[in-house]
Amino acid sequence: MKQMRRDYGSCDRMLTVGMLLALAATAAASAAETKPASDARPNILLAISDDQSYPYASAYGCPGVKTPAFDRIARQGILFTNAICPSPGCAPSRASLLTGRYPWQNEHAGTHASSFPAKLVVYPDLLEKAGYFVGYTGKGWGPGDWEVGGRSRNPAGPEFNKIKIENTTPGVADCDYSANFRLFLEQRPKGMPFCFWYGGKEPHRGYAPGIGLRHGKKPEEARIPPFLPDTPEIRSDILDYCWEIEWFDRHLADMIAALEEAGEFDNTLIVVTSDNGMPFPRAKANVYEYGIHVPMALCWPRRIPGGRTVDDLISFVDLAPTFLDAAGVAPAGLPGGNGRSLMSILTSNEKGLVDTTREMVFSARERHSSSRYQNLGYPQRALRTQRYLYIRNFKPDRWPAGDPRQLNADGSLAPPDSGYCDIDPGPSLSWLITHKTQPQADRFFHLAVDKRAPEELYDIREDPGCLTNLISSAEHAQVLGRLRSQMDDYLRKTNDPRVTGNGDVFETYERYSPIRRFPPPDSSIAP
Repeated sequence: MKQMRRDYGSCDRMLTVGMLLALAATAAASAAETKPASDARPNILLAISDDQSYPYASAYGCPGVKTPAFDRIARQGILFTNAICPSPGCAPSRASLLTGRYPWQNEHAGTHASSFPAKLVVYPDLLEKAGYFVGYTGKGWGPGDWEVGGRSRNPAGPEFNKIKIENTTPGVADCDYSANFRLFLEQRPKGMPFCFWYGGKEPHRGYAPGIGLRHGKKPEEARIPPFLPDTPEIRSDILDYCWEIEWFDRHLADMIAALEEAGEFDNTLIVVTSDNGMPFPRAKANVYEYGIHVPMALCWPRRIPGGRTVDDLISFVDLAPTFLDAAGVAPAGLPGGNGRSLMSILTSNEKGLVDTTREMVFSARERHSSSRYQNLGYPQRALRTQRYLYIRNFKPDRWPAGDPRQLNADGSLAPPDSGYCDIDPGPSLSWLITHKTQPQADRFFHLAVDKRAPEELYDIREDPGCLTNLISSAEHAQVLGRLRSQMDDYLRKTNDPRVTGNGDVFETYERYSPIRRFPPPDSSIAP
C-alpha cells in the first residue's frame, strides 16, 4: 500500500485540547510510517549489464538501440550523465560496487579472475543482517573464485539461476533472469524488504554474427566510436552489441512488471547500469572514456522526484553507502569505504550539477585477461573530472592490449597477431588486424595496441574518444600539475600499493581462469 504523506502546515485559530490530542496522534502515526522500519524500508534492485558503454541507451538519444525499460527508470527517476565505473574490467568493478572501496583497496578482488577475501564487507551481507531478503540472478561477482577466499556464497548473495531458457539465441545466456526474479519474489517472506542483484551476461561477447541486422536494425543507425573506422563489418558488430543490450533490457522490463504486480514498484530503489565499457578495441580494459563511462538510471517513485537529468560525477563506490543509507543501515558498516551516499542528490528536486563538491572520481586497472608474459597486468590509474581525464600508466614498457604473439601448446611461437588478448575477440578486432597495413585501418589499429606514454591527459568534452594526448601541451600545464597532485594525494591517502612502494603485490595474486603462454619480452616483436 502506498505510503501516505500528510502536511498540516500552520493553524491561525485556537484548537481545542481534543483537537490537539488528535493532531498529535495523527502526526505520531505519520512519523511511524516514514521511519525506516522493516516494513517501510525500500526494496533494492540493482540491474547491471556486462560491458555497456555510455551513451548506448535510447534515453541518451543513441540511435540503433532501444531500451524502453532503462528509459522508463530514467523518466520516473534520474538519468545520470557522468557515471564512472571504478575499473574497466568486470570483477574489480563489481567488487568496488559491493564494498564501496576502490580496486586497489580490495586486494585480490581488485584484479581480474582472482579471489574475493572473506574479510571484505559487502552491502548484501549488511542488508541481510538488517532484515533484508537477498539474492541474485545471472552474473554476480566474477569472474573469480569466491570460495577460495573463504566465502560460502557469491558476494552478491544467494543464487537464483535455476530457471533456464530453452533454445535461446546463440550468444546470450540461457538463464531466464526475469523468471528467476519472480521465483525470488515468491520465496520472499511476507512483508520482508528485499535486495536483489540482476546481473545480465549481455552484451558481453560473443555475439551471434549479424543478429542486429537480422532483427531489422539499419547500418546507418550504428553509432561508431571515434577510435574505430566506419566499415560495414564494424557497423554490423556494433548493431549485434546493441541487440544484446536490448535483450538485457527486455528482462528488466519483465522485472518491473513483476514489481508492479506485487505492488512493490513504488517502494523499490532501482539502479540500472553496467560494470564497464563496450567489448571493442580501446574501450573495455582501458581507462579511456568508453572503458569507464557507463550508463546509469535510478528511480524510487515513493521517495525520489523524477524527470531529472543529473550531471554530477558518480562512482560505483557511492552505490553501497547509498543502499545502506536508504535502508536505514549505518554506512560505517563498510570499513574503509570511500563512497558517499547519493541520497542528498536523489531526494532533491534539482537537476544538472547538484553537488559541486563531487569534483573527481577514480578508476583503476591491474590485470584483465591473461595477456602477457608470466600473466603480468597493465597497471593504470585514472582521475576523471567534469572536463578532464588524467591517466597514469605505471608500466608503459608493456603492451596495453596484451603481447602481440602467443606461444603454441608445444612452446613454439604462434603466428603474428595471435595476441592482443586484452581485447575481446570479435569482428572489429579481426578487421583491424586483417587490414592494419591499409590506410583505412592503420591509425585505428595502432591506437588500440601500441605502447603508451607514462601519462595521458584528455579533454573529454572536446575529445570523448580520447585520441589526442595533451600531456605535452603548454596550454594544459597548469591543469596537468593540479590533476597529477590530486591523484598522488588521493592514492597515498587511500594506501594504493602502486604509490606506497608495493605495487608488484598485484602480480602475486593467483588467477583462477585459464592462463595463456607468451614469449619473454622482446622489443623485436612489434605489432
